[in-house]
Amino acid sequence: MDKRYLKNKKDKKFTGTVQGSDKGYAFIIPDDESYGHDFFVPRHSVNGAFHGDKVLAAHSYGTRDEAYIIKILERGSEIFIGTFERERNRACVYPDNPKQPEIFIPLSSSHGARNGEKVVCKITSYPKNKAPGGEILEVLGESGELEAEELSIIRSYNLEEEFPEPVLNEAQQAAKEKITLNGREDYRDKLIITIDGEDTRDIDDGVSLERKGKNFVLGVHIADVSHYVKAGTALDNDAYGRGTSVYFPDRVLPMLPKELSNGACSLNEGEERYALSCVMTFTPEGDRLDYKVCKSVIKSRHRTTYTEITAVCEGDNRKYPDLIETVADMKALCLAMERRRERLGSVNLDVKEAHIYVNDKGEIVIPPAERTVSQRIIEQFMISANEAVAEFLEKKGAPCLYRIHEQPAPEKANVFFAFLRDLGVKAKYDTEDLQPLNFQEILKSVEDKPFYSVVNKVMLRSMQKARYSEENRGHFGLASECYCHFTSPIRRYPDLFVHRAIKAVLGGDKCDKLVSFAHDAGVDCSARERVADECERKVDDLYKLYYMAERLGEEYDAVISGVTAFGIFAELDNTVEGLIPLEDLPKDAYTYYEEKFTLAGSRNSFKLGEKIRVKVADCDLGRMRVLFKLAV
Repeated sequence: MDKRYLKNKKDKKFTGTVQGSDKGYAFIIPDDESYGHDFFVPRHSVNGAFHGDKVLAAHSYGTRDEAYIIKILERGSEIFIGTFERERNRACVYPDNPKQPEIFIPLSSSHGARNGEKVVCKITSYPKNKAPGGEILEVLGESGELEAEELSIIRSYNLEEEFPEPVLNEAQQAAKEKITLNGREDYRDKLIITIDGEDTRDIDDGVSLERKGKNFVLGVHIADVSHYVKAGTALDNDAYGRGTSVYFPDRVLPMLPKELSNGACSLNEGEERYALSCVMTFTPEGDRLDYKVCKSVIKSRHRTTYTEITAVCEGDNRKYPDLIETVADMKALCLAMERRRERLGSVNLDVKEAHIYVNDKGEIVIPPAERTVSQRIIEQFMISANEAVAEFLEKKGAPCLYRIHEQPAPEKANVFFAFLRDLGVKAKYDTEDLQPLNFQEILKSVEDKPFYSVVNKVMLRSMQKARYSEENRGHFGLASECYCHFTSPIRRYPDLFVHRAIKAVLGGDKCDKLVSFAHDAGVDCSARERVADECERKVDDLYKLYYMAERLGEEYDAVISGVTAFGIFAELDNTVEGLIPLEDLPKDAYTYYEEKFTLAGSRNSFKLGEKIRVKVADCDLGRMRVLFKLAV
């Protein structure tokens, strides 16, 4: 080993990624996971490295976890989002992420930015022992304004808003194609409907249901996006780079241009469309007897909403008298499917998800989270089609991007079970051989308890993250042995991959290119999904913050959703979560019991899952945090 750069010949070199801090010191996450811990880097040993940089470092001999940076191997992101500040002849950008350095901006490179504006900035130089230099690429708006703050989050994740011209041209040309039957199944006369949210613009799934004696014949008809998006084209490469559409309360960043996503590929009412159909026969008990997967041409009879179909389920027959019998059958089949999945052990996590939107008056609306019968109908029908298609491809030996959800790690399961025992809930299961039914039993045992929603959350955290893989490893949460994503090719690339595999099998074509592509596609699509999910969560939190800022002083019922050494978190019915800092709790000598999710003093105690009454105290935009106080 080259010893020239070592302070001590016994120091050991390693590579890793820098985690910065606003105090000047840093940490390094080593590439070699066998270290089992991060390394601390004192301020005087950072050597010009910044948050996100790849570095060569050395472990200081005689210390457990102290290191110094020898050299920078690769700079992290050169694009930063922050607030522009000018003082006389000097200007800086202070990044939103406090782990990133402030950036000096020559006035000639300020792009007309004014004090207090949010900007996108690029680092152009790294002078020694000085702040990096940069230039302004884009002015987003006044700091503190909702739109500017939302754009700041979107830009920080490097999400694409516009489509390149070659992609737009391909989409426009593809969308002009006339529909022809050309050997496809003709389902244009079938009673096919779409059921979506009121604000849905890209409609990629339609359903039909008929009786065959006592049995149900369910058709799930999905837009044939692969007919328009050919592998290897600019349109396809761009969609793969995006991986998924990203949804925000006021906008969508689509995976495909609107000519396809809202046009030729959207199953609009009364318009003929190419589709891939999965037609399945079910018994009255919800057991699948057979299935057929085919190319088809369909025409949606009605574009309905969840609200409208729920109303039909509840006896409102005014708007859709022709759907009364069909919707009744849909509800009956849905309930049968749910009972069957329950017998199999499907884990029905009832984790609230807010549907945040902006109304016609420009107001933020966050209604209480709910899951209606019509949403459950679509959920069960789509799950069934996804299972059938995954089974179809597996039996044919064809490539598939399976949606896998592996068994929880024993360590996380043990923490979860310890939490349950402290709540007085029995949980004696073999953590090395957990079954979905075990988790279902836990949920049933607490369904009438005040801490039910918190148990749902903690259970979710104990589970693995679902992902895409070319190998079928089953789906733990759904208690499904074989599962994929087939039903949303307009907004998810893995579904588009699955469609291509289906059509290759139906056409008797070779799948060599799909086979070689499958592993990388699974890894990349899983990564893009994580980025999209994280960005969506942050923007949702931003909207919740602005929503609560209009409600300072108001009181709400809440449940303790998190316990830390610095305070407790409480969640409202509409999913808004806020912090009650330790100093705002009743005066006491508190001890934090991490394993028991409890903050306890001699007179007061706060435990995960307990109901409390809170008052909205403040909204901290800098920390993106709602602050509560206990209501007296």
